Order: sequence, then structure tokens, then C-alpha cells
Amino acid sequence: MRQFSRRDVLKGSTVLAASSAFASVTSAAPPATTVSPQLIDAAKKEGKVVYYTSIDLPVAERIAKTFEAKYPGIAVRVERTGAERVFQRIGQEYASRIHAVDVVNSSDAAHFIVWKREGILAPYLPEDVAKFYPAEHQDPDGMFATFRAWVCVIGYNTNMVKAEDAPKSYADLLDPKWTGKMVKAHPSYSGTIMTATFQMARDLGWDYFEKLAKQKVMQVQSSADPPKKLALGERSVMADGNEYNMFVEKEKGNPVEIVYATEGSPLIVGPNAIFKNAPNPNAARLFQNFCFSPEAQQVSADVGGLRSLHPQVKEKPGRKPFDEIKKMKDDPAGVEKSSEQIKARYSKLFGV
Repeated sequence: MRQFSRRDVLKGSTVLAASSAFASVTSAAPPATTVSPQLIDAAKKEGKVVYYTSIDLPVAERIAKTFEAKYPGIAVRVERTGAERVFQRIGQEYASRIHAVDVVNSSDAAHFIVWKREGILAPYLPEDVAKFYPAEHQDPDGMFATFRAWVCVIGYNTNMVKAEDAPKSYADLLDPKWTGKMVKAHPSYSGTIMTATFQMARDLGWDYFEKLAKQKVMQVQSSADPPKKLALGERSVMADGNEYNMFVEKEKGNPVEIVYATEGSPLIVGPNAIFKNAPNPNAARLFQNFCFSPEAQQVSADVGGLRSLHPQVKEKPGRKPFDEIKKMKDDPAGVEKSSEQIKARYSKLFGV
């Protein structure tokens, strides 16, 4: 097994339909699997499951602890890093014939296309996915499904900006009054911002970014950073950032407010999958089943501010219902085809 690269992602993404991250050349989904006593016993004999994920660490750890409480004797080892680093780590390990990971989560849907094409994912269809998840959010061959979803949003510090003066759209961010007052993340570091930049450049044009770059924007790395800068009052307006981090900051009592741009908010999804050579295959299946259960999905929504596609999950009061948000269309294939161009063009415009 050779090491994966961004070129592999590009090749893998060519099997994607432009309208869906979950298109497939073939369709041979396995039957849906329930949690049986036999599966639980087999998982307990293995005693652990290794989870590589790009989910925020506190959220991943809470999900892990909830699983461990439900299934005593099975430990979850969470290995958390950025999506691109998760992808590279697995590529390096498999190139060396090291099979350490059981279950994976990434915020870049194209990673799963590469892993599927390389033949290293295991088909497995949790019962909840088969029953409740929309077809466009599950691989037809049962290799992966959307564990989490979110949007990229605008925001502002309520101590520094009055609601009536706050930007309502991406176009509003170009107003000279916001010069030197904004913070945003970088597509070369963040998968979320890469996806958001692609969707915005497609829908708004690169002219938008050319104008935004003249606004003396503070540039940070992760999409989790702008909400933190906003909460600290280091900048009054956030040009982009994770919706879920804004929920977390707001619910801590910090003076931040979310703005869903009138042009639409970029949509991002993060699938889960099991590896064919998982060292703990039964524990991996049990954990995958748990991840898509109402229990785990509710934890993800409540603790992490993430959006769930499970209809039994309840939104926390005060959060705008997901189906009421105007969203830009996701297109992982398009992102991968133009990712290097996006990085280069963006870096040139913003000088970072």
C-alpha cells in the first residue's frame, strides 16, 4: 500500500458525481446490521477501539466516554488531529503496512472516496443509517456515511457591534467600516475553509476575495480560531468560522452572535468509516453502530454544536433549525479538482 497524497484525493474524487459526495460506480450495500449480544461479546474480547478523527477533542472524548459507559470493558482510544493530517497519517501507516486505526472520521468527504477506491474500507451499514439517513448522506456500497454536518458562518462580537449594524451578508463584509476589524481562517490549513472558499468562489466569484483581501483581515489557521478571537474581542467581526464553535462560545456566555449570510452558508459534511484491516473489527463495528445512534448523535449536537441527520435528534433551544438555513451546495469533487489552485490564489491575494 503506497502513501496517499493530494493527487490521490483528486483521482478518487473523479468518481464523485458533481452533486453528491456519496455517488458510487457500483451499488452493493450490505444488509443493515443491528447490535447483537454476539457482537457485544466479540467486541469485549478485543477490549478496545481506535478512533482517528478530526472532531474537536472534547466532543470526541465525550462520545468515547458515553460509549465506554454503555459498553464496559471496551476502551476507546481517540487520536484527534486535523482532517488533512488524519489522511496523511493513515497513508503513511498503510504504506508501512501498519494497521492501527479501526474507525475514521474526516471533514473532507473526498478522503473516503480515495480509501474506498484503494479497497481498504470495510462495508458496514448500521441499522440507524439504513432506517433514518438520507440516501445522499450514505455511500451506496455501505462504506461510509455522514456522521456530522455543519455550515461555515459569519459572526460578530456583541459588545463591539450592535445587532442593527452587524453584517448580514458576505457583500456587507466589503464595507470600509470593517477594515482592520475582521478575522478569518485559511484554506491551506482548514478543510472546512477550503470547502467554504471553493463554494464561495464558485457562487460569488474570486472578485469577492480580491476585495475582501483589501480589508486588512487578521488571518488565522483553523476554522475554530475565528470564533475564539471574536469571543476574546481581538476582532469585532468574523468573516468565516465553524458554526459549532460559535454555538460553544455563545453557550459559554461569551458575547458572540452568528450570522447566516443572505447569499447562503457553505455546507460541510464529515463521514465515518471502518477499515478492512481494523485490528479490532468487532469493536469497530459496535462503535460505528453507536456513532450513528440517537444517543451519540445527541451528544454530538449538544456538546459539540454539530448538526445531525438523524431525525430523532433534537436541536438545542436557541439554535436555528438546520433545514431553515440557506446553504450553498457542497461539491467535494470540485474542491479537489481546484484545491491547489485555491490555495495558491488565496495565499497570493491575502499575502499569507
